[in-house]
Amino acid sequence: MHTMWKGSISFGLVNIPIKLHTATEDKDIKLRTLHNKCHAPIKYEKICSVCEEEVKPEDIVKAYEYTKGKFVILDNEELEKLRKENEEKAVEIIDFVKIKEIDPIYFDKTYYMSPNEGGSKAYSLLRKALQESQKVGLAKIIIRSKEQLAVIRVYENTLVMETIHYPDEVRKAGDVPNVPSEDKVTKRELDTAILLIDQLTTVFEPEKYTDEYRTALLELIESKRTGKETVTASTKEVTSNVTDLMAALQASIDRTKPKTKKAATSRKKAAVKVKKEA
Repeated sequence: MHTMWKGSISFGLVNIPIKLHTATEDKDIKLRTLHNKCHAPIKYEKICSVCEEEVKPEDIVKAYEYTKGKFVILDNEELEKLRKENEEKAVEIIDFVKIKEIDPIYFDKTYYMSPNEGGSKAYSLLRKALQESQKVGLAKIIIRSKEQLAVIRVYENTLVMETIHYPDEVRKAGDVPNVPSEDKVTKRELDTAILLIDQLTTVFEPEKYTDEYRTALLELIESKRTGKETVTASTKEVTSNVTDLMAALQASIDRTKPKTKKAATSRKKAAVKVKKEA
């Protein structure tokens, strides 16, 4: 499993060297965008909004727009220095809380944690302590140049770190439009709804839930592929400078060729005719 972060987690005087591994993966089917005329992939180029020319990667700088049209430029060295200063710090668990106190809206991405060299015993200690106390740890960590709040908990005998949103990153529910302020339902309607919920209540078994749309899309793609309903992208014909040069040379030769015998005879006849008339 690929390691995407190395560091250490500490609580109190206990320090645990750990590695982070992405726990989930995006299985969305990525579709390419083609030109309907020739079925070639569409290119998305970085074009300057003023110069209207393509910008190369080495000519791109990062900046913060503090007001419309005004920026503070941050060079790569400044950003890299800031990132390293924070990433090299040990991640400290700052609090322990009950997970039920954290609403699911805060959760973002999950990472598996494995012990690095010399960290197995401390890893086991934290895992056992979290299981016995039925608590989770709250810590701060910088991943990909962003400081994130994270929950450390146990999942199937493995420590996991789940990044969670800061409160100011969660939009206020009160700002959602058209939400009724009162429940205008009858007791009979409520009792019927609760009965339906009871009848549909079961034990959560994640294996029985599948992405039906993704499965159907894969089947459609495979049926088209095996049925030869495929297209091939057209390729751009590259005009060689050598070809252009040969064409120019040939045209030049044609223009400087000696006149044909027929043309010379016509000129002689025309000259004789002029003399006779004279």
